[in-house]
Amino acid sequence: FLSLVAQFCCGFFVILILGNFWFLAVLYLLWLYLDWRTPCAGGRRSQWIRSWTVWKYFREYFPIHLIKTSELNPNHNYLLGFHPHGVLVAGAFGNFCTDSPFKNLFPGLTPYLHIMPIWFGCPFFREYIMSAGMVSASKESVSHVLNNKGGGHASVIVIGGAEESLNAHPGSLTLNILKRKGFIKMALKHGAHLVPVFSFGENELFKQVANPKGSWLRNVQEKLQKIMGFALPLFHARGVFQYSFGLIPYRQPIHTVVGSPIPVKQNLNPTTEEIDQLHALYLQKLKKLFEEHKSNYGIPAHKSLIFE
Repeated sequence: FLSLVAQFCCGFFVILILGNFWFLAVLYLLWLYLDWRTPCAGGRRSQWIRSWTVWKYFREYFPIHLIKTSELNPNHNYLLGFHPHGVLVAGAFGNFCTDSPFKNLFPGLTPYLHIMPIWFGCPFFREYIMSAGMVSASKESVSHVLNNKGGGHASVIVIGGAEESLNAHPGSLTLNILKRKGFIKMALKHGAHLVPVFSFGENELFKQVANPKGSWLRNVQEKLQKIMGFALPLFHARGVFQYSFGLIPYRQPIHTVVGSPIPVKQNLNPTTEEIDQLHALYLQKLKKLFEEHKSNYGIPAHKSLIFE
């Protein structure tokens, strides 16, 4: 979805350049130059855009639910690890980038969804995603959010990244997380409490072409992901008036469960051992969250998370 909107915005910008409105394109390029660092400095959210009625229909389509399991004290800053990526990341967008129940469930907290910096280089599109509350996933950006002295900020990071979308098959419970420890280091350096978040149903929205590890398709996808910075899963779902084939996601309920916070004491120079220790604790809490709630959302008792 984001990719399609981004392509439309880039196409519109090209039309301005090639048409009789090239001077508008020049003015926008000047604005882009002056505003380049904003995605790393908290963005520029708009409550009006986050409250558009279309997002209410978006959340109700699946529908998307946000489940609270513990209080989050707004006097602290938090780093929410979102799992899994899925193809669309619908749970993350619906819950943290729209006027969702989040503000009522967690009063005093402002969520910032961190996405790949490449998206903020797209003309016009960058303005929209910032207005929705999205910011860059760069270290500078995460530090800016978590450095709020009064607390009340929540960085939301999709830990598995674009690479994990290649595992987004219905029923898949594989998370790319064992080598991803940067978010742990950021939490330690800023003393931000860690909160595991698991979004049940995220992988059920699309069917993806079989791409087991080692297959030629998976090798091509992984190489393209390393070159471009984002993955290209080959997926399909339903159409507008039929359910057999199309790019519209299936109407499968999404339950985004926000776990209990893991208290983190600020450590400006954490050692590798300290990072590994907190990472292991995070995995333990994430697995516990999944096991406690999986029976509520149709996951068979014998199935568990797979970390790789």
